[in-house]
Amino acid sequence: MEKLNGLSKNILKYAFKIHSELGPGLLESAYKECLFYELNKNGIYTEKERGMPLYYDNLKMDVGYRVDLMVEESIIVETKCIECFTDVHIAQVLTYLKLSKCKLGLLLNFKTSSLKHGIKRLVL
Repeated sequence: MEKLNGLSKNILKYAFKIHSELGPGLLESAYKECLFYELNKNGIYTEKERGMPLYYDNLKMDVGYRVDLMVEESIIVETKCIECFTDVHIAQVLTYLKLSKCKLGLLLNFKTSSLKHGIKRLVL
């Protein structure tokens, strides 16, 4: 978990940088692209819009789940630009954690005036 904590600190560092530079109110896709760029630029392997298959009865079902960012094959990052988190947003990240077998998820809401109020850390 120590490695995950260090990695999540770096993710949040770049998320704060982006939020400070761009402010709230842009589209979710803009923040996701910027975070993807910052992480990869700084040597943190990140995949964007990675497909997340569902296995049922030993069959792989492609049901269209897509994780915003998968960082170092170990952390799920979902970017949002919404008024506030709801149970649906939390359930989404928990589902991605379960499907990916990752242990840590970060739900980031860039619409907040201060990003520190828009961070939800989820652990499985």
